[in-house]
Amino acid sequence: MSSCSSCIFLFLFSFLTSYGASAENPFYLDLFCPNTTRNSTYFTNNREAVLSSLRNAAYSTEFQNATAGQAPNKVYGLFLCRGDMTPEVCLNCVTYAVNQILARCPNGNVAVIYYEECILRYSHKNIFSVLTLEGGHIRMNGYNISLNQEVRFREQVASMLNRAASEAANSPRKFYTTQANFSTVQTLYVLAQCTPDLTTRDCLTCLRSSIKGMPLNRYGGRLLWPSCNTRYELNKFYNETAIRTSPPRFGKGGNSNVLVVSVVVPIIVVVLILGACYCFLAKRAKKTSDTAPDFDGDGITTIESLQLDYRTIQAATDNFSENNKIGQGGFGEVYKGTFWNGTEVAAKKLSKSSGQGDIEFMNEVVVVAKLQHRNLVRLLGFSLNRKERILVYEYVPNKSLDYFLFDTSKQGQLDWSRRYTIIEGIARGMLYLHQDSRITIIHRDLKASNVLLDADMNPKVADFGMAKIFGIDQTQGNTSRIVGTFGYMSPEYAMHGHFSMKSDVYSFGVLVLEIISGKKNSKFYEKDGAHDLVTYVWRLWSNGTTLDIVDPVILDNCQKSEVVRCIHIGLLCVQEDHIVRPTMRTILMMLTSNTVTLPVPRQPGFFVQSRPQNDPLNSDQSRTSNSFPGSLDDASVTELSPR
Repeated sequence: MSSCSSCIFLFLFSFLTSYGASAENPFYLDLFCPNTTRNSTYFTNNREAVLSSLRNAAYSTEFQNATAGQAPNKVYGLFLCRGDMTPEVCLNCVTYAVNQILARCPNGNVAVIYYEECILRYSHKNIFSVLTLEGGHIRMNGYNISLNQEVRFREQVASMLNRAASEAANSPRKFYTTQANFSTVQTLYVLAQCTPDLTTRDCLTCLRSSIKGMPLNRYGGRLLWPSCNTRYELNKFYNETAIRTSPPRFGKGGNSNVLVVSVVVPIIVVVLILGACYCFLAKRAKKTSDTAPDFDGDGITTIESLQLDYRTIQAATDNFSENNKIGQGGFGEVYKGTFWNGTEVAAKKLSKSSGQGDIEFMNEVVVVAKLQHRNLVRLLGFSLNRKERILVYEYVPNKSLDYFLFDTSKQGQLDWSRRYTIIEGIARGMLYLHQDSRITIIHRDLKASNVLLDADMNPKVADFGMAKIFGIDQTQGNTSRIVGTFGYMSPEYAMHGHFSMKSDVYSFGVLVLEIISGKKNSKFYEKDGAHDLVTYVWRLWSNGTTLDIVDPVILDNCQKSEVVRCIHIGLLCVQEDHIVRPTMRTILMMLTSNTVTLPVPRQPGFFVQSRPQNDPLNSDQSRTSNSFPGSLDDASVTELSPR
């Protein structure tokens, strides 16, 4: 079989099987199946015909209804996908819902099943263009808004939801999303949607009933009826880029749906086959001409979209020339590269000692590459060449924070205003990793050399691709393999292998104290009996001479109250008991709002013991760490390991 034929076969197989299977099941919410049964064989057959028709239509539209049979065994059915779902996700949800509604409600003559991505319902009564306010589902966030913010929060949520309801009711799709700032660090997101067959009046009635039916003093909530749903959150739960711009198409029943699918799908398959062959040939031509990859798009969703040709990277870095090397550490070397179209990147060649499999490595790269935040270095792609693995990052021109912070000749370039901006930016990047992205990332090696500075000296946290990726409900873990950098590790991690978001908080606290003092914690020479910078700052704080630790370069040109507040926050982050350390969200609120009262810090936790010269825990001792002009600093000894 030729290469092109193989490509077509694999493409067809992937395309066709995507109708029947998906790598990820939709998120189940609830089922409404009242205790009513109908054992008629005619009703059962008609129900299965309706559901099959809906499943066939799910790829081409976000809303569809269908009927089958005659009274008294006639069945009405419909589905509605959330307006920001892609066709593939909609199809997957409806397909899964059809199977589950039959399994969970085998004899019901009325049923509604709710998923995060779609709803599916059927009935022995006409449900088309009929407002239904029974069998709803409510889900609220478990945390209340603080009392001092509750009134303003409720008012803003109600206002935004009512506006969204009005906009949705008057739009062809009966769908609307909007967002607005609630505070300097919090954005409120709302969504409203009706089934498009409702009239404007019925849609508005349904949405207003949904709004009135749920409390508005939680961090988030939703109420779904069979005919509509509303939702609000303090985190972005919908995908703006996937929101469809065209109005949904309406079907007139099962037979028409089957006809549409039977005509449209073969046409789509033929077009896609031609497209696949073209892409195959174009990719082949691209590999032979060292064409630069396109990093401007944001559609990073698959391994194929991230995998780069080794020869392209080799050419961009001048065959990994020593002149292009910009960093070296325990986990590999970093080279600056420039593609033929002018795109600059930083290519990190990972060491060959990792025991992680290729599939696990590629899957994890895809996950990390989806992290998009202005204060995180963006992972653009990767290459696997036999046993050699290369990660390709965006190039950040102003080197790393330690290049400026710990060099007396360069410290002057970091005035207090710039240092405060760096502290706040790091906090925002870490908050995204911990709480605002779809997955939880524990960095485990936050330090000055892993914070890069862009052209405007804005911080970007780097090397989070080497960190621990947690599941949705996982917040902490244990390991017998301690990785990281001595001086930044929390006591519970260094001594017992316990790591969590609070481990990163400890590292952030150390980093804040370093930024303010211009001194490195792990290389701080003993002074007045202090073993490290954290101990010394605590002693000054206890003696009421806190400002003695401030870098003399900024002491005369800073807001001293602001500096003391940051030192206070830093000490709160390095508390020995991880439970009392603040979260990154609380830290950001402390940094950006003077109205937040700071608790009194306790004595910090620190891990001190005599270390041999080549202690593997001390990444600054166990590796060669040179200062190179470029993007990525040393990689310390953090590891990308399978979960």
